[in-house]
Amino acid sequence: MPTISYFYGIIIVMYLRNKEHNPPHVHAITQDFDAPFLIATGEIMEGEFPSKAKALVKEFILKYQSELQIMWETETYRKLPPLD
Repeated sequence: MPTISYFYGIIIVMYLRNKEHNPPHVHAITQDFDAPFLIATGEIMEGEFPSKAKALVKEFILKYQSELQIMWETETYRKLPPLD
């Protein structure tokens, strides 16, 4: 699972073999939580995540939405800058 970014204690990863588990998403991981977030909307798919961290993940996804979608489709990963 390549790490795409890290900011404010949140790790953003994308698992390999993405086409086997659609819809397109990334996982956000903190010390106590791991949840999938939709690339299309930035919304959490399932599970729990702290409210403030959830908002930061959504902001990150919407900022880099096109890059994340390309990574999903091509399975070619690269690091993205963290949120400021």
